[in-house]
Amino acid sequence: MEYTDAIAYINDKSKFGSRPGLKSIGKLLELLDNPQKGLKFIHVAGTNGKGSTSAYLSNCIQEAGYKVGLFTSPYLERFNERIQINSKDIPSDVLGSLTSQVKDGANKMVEEGFQHPTTFEIITAIAFLYFRKEKAEYVVLEVGLGGRYDATNIIDTSLASIITTIDYDHINVLGNSLKKIAYEKAGIIKENGLVISYPQKKEALEELKDISEQMSADFYLSPDIDIVEENQYGSIFNYNYSGQSLNNIKISMIGEYQIYNAALAISTLWILREKGLINIDNKHIYQGLSKTRWKGRLEVLKRDPIFLIDGAHNIQGINNLAEALKLFNYKSLILGIAILGDKDVDNMIDALVPLADTIISTEVNMPRSLKAEELASKMKSYEKDVYIEKNIKRSIEKAYDLASKEDLIIFGGSLYLIGEVRTLVNLL
Repeated sequence: MEYTDAIAYINDKSKFGSRPGLKSIGKLLELLDNPQKGLKFIHVAGTNGKGSTSAYLSNCIQEAGYKVGLFTSPYLERFNERIQINSKDIPSDVLGSLTSQVKDGANKMVEEGFQHPTTFEIITAIAFLYFRKEKAEYVVLEVGLGGRYDATNIIDTSLASIITTIDYDHINVLGNSLKKIAYEKAGIIKENGLVISYPQKKEALEELKDISEQMSADFYLSPDIDIVEENQYGSIFNYNYSGQSLNNIKISMIGEYQIYNAALAISTLWILREKGLINIDNKHIYQGLSKTRWKGRLEVLKRDPIFLIDGAHNIQGINNLAEALKLFNYKSLILGIAILGDKDVDNMIDALVPLADTIISTEVNMPRSLKAEELASKMKSYEKDVYIEKNIKRSIEKAYDLASKEDLIIFGGSLYLIGEVRTLVNLL
Protein backbone atom coordinates (compact mmCIF):
# COMPACT_ATOMS: atom_id res chain seq x y z
CA MET A 1 0.00 0.00 0.00
CA GLU A 2 1.30 3.46 -0.89
CA TYR A 3 1.62 6.08 1.84
CA THR A 4 -1.26 8.21 0.57
CA ASP A 5 -3.49 5.15 0.39
CA ALA A 6 -2.52 4.20 3.93
CA ILE A 7 -3.40 7.64 5.29
CA ALA A 8 -6.71 7.60 3.41
CA TYR A 9 -7.52 4.18 4.86
CA ILE A 10 -6.60 5.21 8.40
CA ASN A 11 -8.68 8.37 8.14
CA ASP A 12 -11.69 6.67 6.58
CA LYS A 13 -14.67 8.29 8.31
CA SER A 14 -16.48 4.98 8.54
CA LYS A 15 -14.00 3.97 11.23
CA PHE A 16 -14.09 7.21 13.23
CA GLY A 17 -15.26 7.13 16.83
CA SER A 18 -14.55 4.84 19.73
CA ARG A 19 -16.09 1.83 21.42
CA PRO A 20 -15.61 0.86 25.05
CA GLY A 21 -13.87 -2.42 25.66
CA LEU A 22 -10.82 -4.28 24.44
CA LYS A 23 -12.47 -7.11 22.53
CA SER A 24 -12.04 -5.50 19.11
CA ILE A 25 -8.37 -4.54 19.45
CA GLY A 26 -7.70 -7.93 21.05
CA LYS A 27 -9.13 -9.76 18.04
CA LEU A 28 -7.26 -7.57 15.57
CA LEU A 29 -3.95 -8.14 17.31
CA GLU A 30 -4.63 -11.87 17.54
CA LEU A 31 -5.01 -11.98 13.75
CA LEU A 32 -1.68 -10.13 13.49
CA ASP A 33 0.07 -12.68 15.74
CA ASN A 34 -0.04 -10.41 18.80
CA PRO A 35 2.85 -8.06 18.01
CA GLN A 36 2.56 -6.43 21.45
CA LYS A 37 3.69 -9.59 23.18
CA GLY A 38 7.25 -9.50 24.44
CA LEU A 39 7.66 -5.73 24.27
CA LYS A 40 8.68 -3.79 27.39
CA PHE A 41 6.14 -1.03 27.92
CA ILE A 42 6.14 2.11 30.01
CA HIS A 43 2.45 3.02 29.90
CA VAL A 44 1.48 6.69 30.31
CA ALA A 45 -2.03 7.97 31.15
CA GLY A 46 -3.37 11.27 32.49
CA THR A 47 -5.26 14.40 31.51
CA ASN A 48 -2.38 16.70 30.60
CA GLY A 49 1.34 16.20 30.19
CA LYS A 50 1.26 12.70 28.67
CA GLY A 51 3.12 13.69 25.52
CA SER A 52 5.76 15.76 27.28
CA THR A 53 6.38 13.10 29.95
CA SER A 54 6.58 10.41 27.28
CA ALA A 55 9.08 12.49 25.31
CA TYR A 56 11.24 13.01 28.40
CA LEU A 57 11.22 9.27 29.11
CA SER A 58 11.96 8.30 25.53
CA ASN A 59 14.88 10.72 25.18
CA CYS A 60 16.50 9.71 28.46
CA ILE A 61 16.28 5.99 27.66
CA GLN A 62 17.58 6.68 24.17
CA GLU A 63 20.59 8.50 25.68
CA ALA A 64 21.38 5.32 27.60
CA GLY A 65 21.91 3.53 24.29
CA TYR A 66 18.62 1.68 23.92
CA LYS A 67 16.29 1.46 20.93
CA VAL A 68 13.12 3.15 22.15
CA GLY A 69 9.67 3.12 20.59
CA LEU A 70 7.34 6.05 21.23
CA PHE A 71 3.60 6.07 20.55
CA THR A 72 1.69 9.33 21.06
CA SER A 73 -1.44 11.13 19.92
CA PRO A 74 -2.56 13.22 18.23
CA TYR A 75 -0.04 14.44 15.68
CA LEU A 76 0.43 18.12 14.88
CA GLU A 77 1.67 18.30 11.31
CA ARG A 78 2.23 14.82 9.91
CA PHE A 79 0.72 11.48 10.84
CA ASN A 80 4.11 9.74 11.03
CA GLU A 81 4.93 11.75 14.19
CA ARG A 82 2.69 9.46 16.21
CA ILE A 83 4.95 6.41 15.85
CA GLN A 84 8.69 6.87 16.42
CA ILE A 85 11.83 4.97 17.20
CA ASN A 86 14.71 6.92 18.70
CA SER A 87 13.04 10.23 17.84
CA LYS A 88 12.61 9.34 14.16
CA ASP A 89 9.14 9.12 12.65
CA ILE A 90 8.01 5.87 11.08
CA PRO A 91 9.10 5.90 7.39
CA SER A 92 6.24 6.41 4.96
CA ASP A 93 6.94 3.23 3.00
CA VAL A 94 6.96 1.16 6.19
CA LEU A 95 3.72 2.79 7.31
CA GLY A 96 2.16 1.79 4.00
CA SER A 97 3.34 -1.79 4.28
CA LEU A 98 2.18 -2.24 7.87
CA THR A 99 -1.16 -0.60 7.15
CA SER A 100 -1.72 -3.25 4.46
CA GLN A 101 -1.18 -5.95 7.07
CA VAL A 102 -3.61 -4.30 9.47
CA LYS A 103 -6.17 -3.84 6.71
CA ASP A 104 -6.01 -7.56 5.94
CA GLY A 105 -6.57 -8.30 9.63
CA ALA A 106 -9.48 -5.87 9.81
CA ASN A 107 -11.12 -7.42 6.75
CA LYS A 108 -10.72 -10.86 8.30
CA MET A 109 -12.43 -9.60 11.46
CA VAL A 110 -15.42 -8.40 9.46
CA GLU A 111 -15.58 -11.75 7.63
CA GLU A 112 -15.75 -13.47 11.02
CA GLY A 113 -18.63 -11.26 12.13
CA PHE A 114 -16.77 -8.69 14.20
CA GLN A 115 -17.25 -4.95 13.84
CA HIS A 116 -14.60 -3.13 11.85
CA PRO A 117 -11.89 -1.81 14.19
CA THR A 118 -11.86 1.89 14.94
CA THR A 119 -9.29 4.34 13.62
CA PHE A 120 -7.40 4.39 16.91
CA GLU A 121 -7.36 0.59 17.09
CA ILE A 122 -5.88 0.46 13.60
CA ILE A 123 -3.18 2.99 14.49
CA THR A 124 -2.35 1.15 17.71
CA ALA A 125 -1.96 -2.11 15.80
CA ILE A 126 0.34 -0.44 13.26
CA ALA A 127 2.50 0.89 16.08
CA PHE A 128 2.82 -2.52 17.75
CA LEU A 129 3.76 -4.12 14.43
CA TYR A 130 6.43 -1.47 13.87
CA PHE A 131 7.94 -1.80 17.32
CA ARG A 132 8.11 -5.59 16.97
CA LYS A 133 9.57 -5.33 13.47
CA GLU A 134 12.30 -2.96 14.65
CA LYS A 135 12.94 -4.92 17.85
CA ALA A 136 12.40 -1.95 20.14
CA GLU A 137 13.98 -2.59 23.54
CA TYR A 138 11.57 -0.28 25.36
CA VAL A 139 8.28 1.27 24.28
CA VAL A 140 6.85 4.42 25.83
CA LEU A 141 3.14 4.01 25.18
CA GLU A 142 0.81 6.98 25.57
CA VAL A 143 -2.87 6.33 26.21
CA GLY A 144 -5.28 7.82 23.69
CA LEU A 145 -8.31 8.50 25.91
CA GLY A 146 -8.90 7.49 29.51
CA GLY A 147 -7.02 4.28 30.15
CA ARG A 148 -9.25 1.44 31.26
CA TYR A 149 -10.86 0.83 27.86
CA ASP A 150 -8.26 2.51 25.69
CA ALA A 151 -6.87 0.30 22.93
CA THR A 152 -3.34 0.62 24.32
CA ASN A 153 -4.51 -1.13 27.49
CA ILE A 154 -4.65 -4.42 25.62
CA ILE A 155 -1.08 -5.01 26.81
CA ASP A 156 -0.85 -7.73 29.47
CA THR A 157 2.04 -6.27 31.41
CA SER A 158 4.05 -3.09 31.71
CA LEU A 159 7.23 -2.14 33.46
CA ALA A 160 5.41 0.82 34.97
CA SER A 161 2.10 2.64 34.81
CA ILE A 162 2.68 6.39 34.78
CA ILE A 163 -0.13 8.76 35.75
CA THR A 164 0.39 12.39 34.77
CA THR A 165 -1.75 15.20 36.18
CA ILE A 166 -5.47 14.43 36.41
CA ASP A 167 -8.13 17.07 35.84
CA TYR A 168 -11.45 17.59 34.07
CA ASP A 169 -11.60 16.69 30.38
CA HIS A 170 -13.80 14.41 28.27
CA ILE A 171 -16.24 14.35 31.19
CA ASN A 172 -18.97 12.90 28.95
CA VAL A 173 -16.80 9.80 28.57
CA LEU A 174 -14.66 9.66 31.70
CA GLY A 175 -17.00 11.09 34.34
CA ASN A 176 -17.73 14.41 36.02
CA SER A 177 -15.62 14.02 39.16
CA LEU A 178 -11.89 13.68 39.73
CA LYS A 179 -12.51 10.33 41.40
CA LYS A 180 -14.30 8.96 38.33
CA ILE A 181 -11.67 10.34 35.97
CA ALA A 182 -8.85 8.94 38.13
CA TYR A 183 -10.63 5.57 38.13
CA GLU A 184 -10.56 5.47 34.33
CA LYS A 185 -6.92 6.59 34.14
CA ALA A 186 -5.96 4.01 36.77
CA GLY A 187 -7.31 1.28 34.53
CA ILE A 188 -3.81 0.89 33.11
CA ILE A 189 -2.43 -0.28 36.47
CA LYS A 190 -1.34 -3.90 36.26
CA GLU A 191 -1.47 -6.51 39.01
CA ASN A 192 1.76 -6.50 41.06
CA GLY A 193 3.00 -3.64 38.90
CA LEU A 194 4.64 -0.28 39.53
CA VAL A 195 2.68 2.97 39.60
CA ILE A 196 4.37 6.39 39.52
CA SER A 197 2.15 9.43 39.79
CA TYR A 198 2.43 13.16 39.28
CA PRO A 199 1.46 15.13 42.44
CA GLN A 200 -2.35 15.02 42.34
CA LYS A 201 -5.33 16.71 43.93
CA LYS A 202 -6.54 14.81 47.00
CA GLU A 203 -9.59 13.18 45.40
CA ALA A 204 -7.60 11.82 42.46
CA LEU A 205 -4.65 10.78 44.59
CA GLU A 206 -6.78 8.74 46.97
CA GLU A 207 -8.41 6.88 44.07
CA LEU A 208 -5.04 6.08 42.50
CA LYS A 209 -3.73 4.76 45.81
CA ASP A 210 -6.87 2.67 46.40
CA ILE A 211 -6.71 1.03 42.99
CA SER A 212 -2.97 0.41 43.32
CA GLU A 213 -3.66 -1.36 46.60
CA GLN A 214 -6.45 -3.43 45.04
CA MET A 215 -4.03 -4.48 42.28
CA SER A 216 -1.21 -5.20 44.76
CA ALA A 217 0.83 -2.64 42.82
CA ASP A 218 3.57 -0.53 44.40
CA PHE A 219 2.57 3.13 44.37
CA TYR A 220 5.10 5.98 44.17
CA LEU A 221 4.40 9.71 44.22
CA SER A 222 6.82 11.91 42.33
CA PRO A 223 8.24 14.43 44.81
CA ASP A 224 8.10 18.19 44.92
CA ILE A 225 11.12 19.88 43.40
CA ASP A 226 13.25 22.95 44.02
CA ILE A 227 13.02 25.43 41.14
CA VAL A 228 16.28 27.30 40.70
CA GLU A 229 15.37 29.39 37.66
CA GLU A 230 12.41 29.69 35.30
CA ASN A 231 12.15 31.94 32.26
CA GLN A 232 10.90 32.06 28.66
CA TYR A 233 13.77 29.85 27.50
CA GLY A 234 13.30 26.98 29.96
CA SER A 235 14.06 26.08 33.56
CA ILE A 236 16.68 24.83 35.98
CA PHE A 237 15.65 22.75 38.99
CA ASN A 238 16.92 20.39 41.68
CA TYR A 239 15.40 16.97 42.24
CA ASN A 240 15.51 15.06 45.53
CA TYR A 241 14.08 11.61 46.18
CA SER A 242 14.79 9.01 48.86
CA GLY A 243 17.97 10.71 49.96
CA GLN A 244 19.33 11.05 46.44
CA SER A 245 19.48 14.21 44.37
CA LEU A 246 20.14 15.65 40.95
CA ASN A 247 21.05 19.32 40.93
CA ASN A 248 20.84 22.02 38.26
CA ILE A 249 18.80 19.97 35.82
CA LYS A 250 18.17 22.00 32.68
CA ILE A 251 15.11 21.74 30.46
CA SER A 252 14.16 23.90 27.51
CA MET A 253 10.42 23.28 27.66
CA ILE A 254 8.60 26.27 29.11
CA GLY A 255 6.33 26.37 32.15
CA GLU A 256 6.38 25.14 35.73
CA TYR A 257 4.24 22.13 34.89
CA GLN A 258 6.95 20.95 32.50
CA ILE A 259 9.37 20.85 35.42
CA TYR A 260 6.99 18.49 37.21
CA ASN A 261 6.60 16.39 34.07
CA ALA A 262 10.39 16.10 33.91
CA ALA A 263 10.49 15.15 37.59
CA LEU A 264 7.90 12.45 36.93
CA ALA A 265 10.14 11.04 34.21
CA ILE A 266 13.13 11.07 36.58
CA SER A 267 11.11 9.29 39.29
CA THR A 268 10.09 6.62 36.81
CA LEU A 269 13.63 6.01 35.60
CA TRP A 270 15.09 5.92 39.08
CA ILE A 271 12.48 3.43 40.30
CA LEU A 272 12.96 1.22 37.24
CA ARG A 273 16.72 1.36 37.80
CA GLU A 274 16.28 0.51 41.48
CA LYS A 275 14.18 -2.52 40.48
CA GLY A 276 16.83 -3.68 37.99
CA LEU A 277 14.51 -3.06 35.03
CA ILE A 278 16.76 -0.61 33.21
CA ASN A 279 20.43 0.33 33.17
CA ILE A 280 20.63 4.09 33.01
CA ASP A 281 23.07 6.62 34.49
CA ASN A 282 22.24 10.05 35.84
CA LYS A 283 24.24 11.59 33.00
CA HIS A 284 21.81 10.04 30.52
CA ILE A 285 18.93 11.63 32.40
CA TYR A 286 20.57 15.05 32.35
CA GLN A 287 21.26 14.72 28.62
CA GLY A 288 17.85 13.35 27.73
CA LEU A 289 15.94 16.02 29.62
CA SER A 290 18.00 18.87 28.19
CA LYS A 291 17.47 17.64 24.62
CA THR A 292 13.72 17.11 24.89
CA ARG A 293 11.44 19.24 22.77
CA TRP A 294 7.72 18.66 22.25
CA LYS A 295 5.94 20.37 19.41
CA GLY A 296 3.12 22.72 20.24
CA ARG A 297 3.55 22.84 23.99
CA LEU A 298 4.39 26.44 24.85
CA GLU A 299 6.58 26.48 21.77
CA VAL A 300 8.15 29.69 20.53
CA LEU A 301 8.14 29.64 16.72
CA LYS A 302 9.45 33.14 16.02
CA ARG A 303 10.76 36.19 17.86
CA ASP A 304 10.42 39.94 17.17
CA PRO A 305 7.54 39.63 17.72
CA ILE A 306 7.37 36.46 19.78
CA PHE A 307 5.01 33.98 18.16
CA LEU A 308 3.96 31.31 20.64
CA ILE A 309 1.71 28.28 20.19
CA ASP A 310 0.24 26.06 22.87
CA GLY A 311 -1.95 23.00 22.63
CA ALA A 312 -3.91 23.63 25.83
CA HIS A 313 -7.44 22.42 25.17
CA ASN A 314 -8.95 22.05 28.64
CA ILE A 315 -9.22 24.32 31.66
CA GLN A 316 -6.16 22.96 33.45
CA GLY A 317 -4.06 23.39 30.33
CA ILE A 318 -5.37 26.92 29.81
CA ASN A 319 -4.54 27.81 33.43
CA ASN A 320 -1.01 26.47 32.95
CA LEU A 321 -0.67 28.57 29.82
CA ALA A 322 -1.91 31.68 31.60
CA GLU A 323 0.64 31.17 34.35
CA ALA A 324 3.47 30.60 31.87
CA LEU A 325 2.69 33.84 30.04
CA LYS A 326 4.04 35.66 33.10
CA LEU A 327 7.51 34.51 32.00
CA PHE A 328 7.36 36.69 28.88
CA ASN A 329 7.91 40.42 28.56
CA TYR A 330 5.64 42.08 26.01
CA LYS A 331 3.70 45.24 25.34
CA SER A 332 0.43 43.74 24.06
CA LEU A 333 -0.88 40.22 23.76
CA ILE A 334 -2.60 39.20 20.53
CA LEU A 335 -4.55 35.97 20.93
CA GLY A 336 -5.57 33.71 18.05
CA ILE A 337 -8.06 31.19 19.35
CA ALA A 338 -10.15 28.24 18.16
CA ILE A 339 -11.94 25.78 20.42
CA LEU A 340 -13.81 22.55 19.76
CA GLY A 341 -17.48 22.78 20.66
CA ASP A 342 -17.41 19.79 23.03
CA LYS A 343 -14.81 21.42 25.31
CA ASP A 344 -15.39 23.54 28.43
CA VAL A 345 -15.59 26.60 26.20
CA ASP A 346 -16.90 29.20 28.64
CA ASN A 347 -14.40 28.44 31.39
CA MET A 348 -11.53 28.29 28.90
CA ILE A 349 -12.52 31.72 27.62
CA ASP A 350 -12.80 33.06 31.18
CA ALA A 351 -9.26 31.92 31.94
CA LEU A 352 -7.53 33.13 28.78
CA VAL A 353 -9.37 36.02 27.16
CA PRO A 354 -8.86 38.55 30.01
CA LEU A 355 -5.10 38.25 29.47
CA ALA A 356 -5.31 39.37 25.84
CA ASP A 357 -5.45 42.87 24.41
CA THR A 358 -6.63 41.83 20.96
CA ILE A 359 -8.33 38.60 19.89
CA ILE A 360 -8.64 36.84 16.55
CA SER A 361 -11.43 34.26 16.53
CA THR A 362 -10.84 31.46 14.06
CA GLU A 363 -11.83 27.80 13.59
CA VAL A 364 -10.42 24.45 12.55
CA ASN A 365 -11.74 22.44 9.64
CA MET A 366 -13.58 19.68 11.46
CA PRO A 367 -17.22 19.10 12.48
CA ARG A 368 -16.57 19.50 16.22
CA SER A 369 -15.09 22.98 15.82
CA LEU A 370 -16.97 25.94 17.28
CA LYS A 371 -17.67 28.41 14.49
CA ALA A 372 -15.55 31.54 14.61
CA GLU A 373 -18.62 33.77 14.78
CA GLU A 374 -20.09 31.88 17.71
CA LEU A 375 -16.77 31.88 19.55
CA ALA A 376 -16.43 35.62 18.98
CA SER A 377 -19.93 36.24 20.34
CA LYS A 378 -18.98 34.47 23.57
CA MET A 379 -16.12 36.95 24.03
CA LYS A 380 -18.08 40.17 23.46
CA SER A 381 -18.66 40.82 27.15
CA TYR A 382 -14.92 41.24 27.74
CA GLU A 383 -14.87 44.49 25.75
CA LYS A 384 -11.79 43.48 23.78
CA ASP A 385 -11.01 44.12 20.14
CA VAL A 386 -12.22 40.89 18.54
CA TYR A 387 -11.62 40.07 14.87
CA ILE A 388 -13.29 37.16 13.10
CA GLU A 389 -11.12 35.33 10.58
CA LYS A 390 -12.30 31.82 9.76
CA ASN A 391 -9.27 31.02 7.59
CA ILE A 392 -6.28 30.10 9.74
CA LYS A 393 -3.67 31.40 7.30
CA ARG A 394 -5.40 34.77 7.16
CA SER A 395 -5.76 34.81 10.94
CA ILE A 396 -1.97 34.49 11.22
CA GLU A 397 -1.50 37.28 8.71
CA LYS A 398 -3.94 39.42 10.69
CA ALA A 399 -2.00 38.79 13.89
CA TYR A 400 1.23 39.94 12.25
CA ASP A 401 -0.50 43.01 10.81
CA LEU A 402 -1.64 43.99 14.30
CA ALA A 403 1.62 43.23 16.13
CA SER A 404 4.66 45.36 16.82
CA LYS A 405 8.05 43.84 17.61
CA GLU A 406 7.38 44.32 21.33
CA ASP A 407 4.14 42.34 21.27
CA LEU A 408 3.43 38.66 21.90
CA ILE A 409 1.27 36.62 19.52
CA ILE A 410 -0.16 33.38 20.82
CA PHE A 411 -2.41 30.84 19.12
CA GLY A 412 -4.12 28.19 21.22
CA GLY A 413 -7.29 26.50 22.38
CA SER A 414 -6.99 23.38 20.23
CA LEU A 415 -4.26 20.97 19.18
CA TYR A 416 -5.86 20.83 15.75
CA LEU A 417 -5.43 24.59 15.43
CA ILE A 418 -1.78 24.78 16.42
CA GLY A 419 -0.72 21.97 14.13
CA GLU A 420 -1.82 23.97 11.11
CA VAL A 421 -0.50 27.22 12.59
CA ARG A 422 2.91 25.63 13.19
CA THR A 423 3.20 24.53 9.58
CA LEU A 424 2.13 27.90 8.22
CA VAL A 425 4.31 30.05 10.51
CA ASN A 426 7.42 27.98 9.83
CA LEU A 427 6.94 28.68 6.12
CA LEU A 428 7.12 32.44 6.69
